[in-house]
Amino acid sequence: MTGGGFVPRWLVVPAGIGLLFLLVPLTALVARVQWATLWSDVTSPAALSALGLSLGTGVVATAVCAVVGIPLALLIARSPARTAAVLRALVTVPLVLPPMVGGVALLYLFGRTGPLGALGLPFTTPAVVLAQVFVALPFLVLAVEGALRSTGVGFERTAASLGASRATILRRITLPLAAPGIVAGVVLCFARAIGEFGATALFAGNRPGVTQTMPLAIYTAFNGAGVSQGTAVALSLLLLVTAVAVLLLVRGWRPGVGR
Repeated sequence: MTGGGFVPRWLVVPAGIGLLFLLVPLTALVARVQWATLWSDVTSPAALSALGLSLGTGVVATAVCAVVGIPLALLIARSPARTAAVLRALVTVPLVLPPMVGGVALLYLFGRTGPLGALGLPFTTPAVVLAQVFVALPFLVLAVEGALRSTGVGFERTAASLGASRATILRRITLPLAAPGIVAGVVLCFARAIGEFGATALFAGNRPGVTQTMPLAIYTAFNGAGVSQGTAVALSLLLLVTAVAVLLLVRGWRPGVGR
């Protein structure tokens, strides 16, 4: 069998059911799009406000994740096995926690009675960024850490033996070799940031123009307030297209794809 492995034919049935379970709801979403008014729905003032806020905070959150996440990924990748396993487990925690729990944790940390309550961050635009960073950082760290581990340390040791400094090795060897993983991690991080809902709702609230991102605008619309349901469907389609584009971009940056 071409492609590796031998799969019993009867497994095609449950596999097909699983694939349909994922695709049919998305097809139903696309079917509800009002194509005649799609452009006006996406460009309505409320939609543009939510879209602009999502993109703006998503870019800032991704930049923050890159600044702190790439060094963290490098630390994990170059640590002894036991230390790396502990650090990796800690980084993975936000992935398995319900986003609402993350929002509660941030609220208790930055709320009025929290240790950092004096900063006054809850229910502000910076709170949106913090919530996005909390949920999106693991995606970047794990992607970059995997890329760093796959490149090994052979070239780094050779450069060190030739007298290169650690900073030079990082700039000229380590980061360039891990570039595909870094790009993949950044793109996945951005996609997760603009799609964040739970932690943002609890920690930042749902104030139009201040903290109402696209997911919150969609949720509000289907609860009878804010943007119209036509606009909500249009924004949902926009998020879907973004997710597909992200997957295609990440696939294109994976070494060996299509060979």
